[in-house]
Amino acid sequence: MEDGTLTEVTAGDCSDLYYVDTGMYDTNGYGAAYILDADRPAVVETGIGTNHERILEALDELDIAREDLAVIAVTHIHLDHAGGAGFLAEACPNADVCIPAVGSSLLADPGRLVAGTKSAVGEQWQYYVEPEPIPEERIVELEDGDVIDLEDHELRVHAAPGHAFHQVVFEDPANDAVFTGDAAGIWVPDRERIVETSPPSDFDLEQCLEDLETLKTIDPDVLLYTHFGPRYVGDDLDEALEEYATVLSEWVETVEETREDLADDEAVLEHFATSTEMADTWGDHKASAEARLNVRGALGYLDDSE
Repeated sequence: MEDGTLTEVTAGDCSDLYYVDTGMYDTNGYGAAYILDADRPAVVETGIGTNHERILEALDELDIAREDLAVIAVTHIHLDHAGGAGFLAEACPNADVCIPAVGSSLLADPGRLVAGTKSAVGEQWQYYVEPEPIPEERIVELEDGDVIDLEDHELRVHAAPGHAFHQVVFEDPANDAVFTGDAAGIWVPDRERIVETSPPSDFDLEQCLEDLETLKTIDPDVLLYTHFGPRYVGDDLDEALEEYATVLSEWVETVEETREDLADDEAVLEHFATSTEMADTWGDHKASAEARLNVRGALGYLDDSE
């Protein structure tokens, strides 16, 4: 996947499904926004707002008129997933904006969300743009068990609050696929590796592991990651999810052990920021900043678990 490229999802039995690389963090593949060319077309995930026009251009390429877009759906309100929603809502005046209910007010009035994001991502804010508020009358609040009706497709809503209390995943039964948000980690296809995502301030390891059990119960053939795109798992679903459970558990354990050794949280942050193995994937600056973010989330979880 390359910056700005629209790609058809051909994994498994998927049809009517495409994704576009939004060029998030200047890293090819990192930010996938999906377009479901259903009878009632939908965009799932919207990127950080920067380069949101690439999603609109992808709609044009698929001959989906902007006034015909029916749904803009986000798995959670972190701005790398929901930052473009307000821009798309403004450009697509008839689309419902479907947001997990517990986070919807923060996209209607994003001031606190922006402040929290700036605090969490630090220097990475340079890649973002201030989100557009979403009119309350355009928002459809989602709860566990809800269904978004796209006529020839539907998106079934499943709560998955381990990564963030406001996260859900969307099951697309017609495609035997799930839009995972961050519930299944970050799959890096070039390295065939799954890596942790544990941002502050709501990361909860035990709940993340429960969310993986939810995905096992849904039992999709295809995992539609927001970061780096689709992955066919088929009969290897349980193995793939268990791999992430191990990665995430060992990650938190490593942070805890490093904290005990160094006895200073700033030293812990610096240790992981300078020893990350992901620089080849998304560059030194992004890799270092991402490591700091994930360490802070793990440290917060450890504090809350005491």
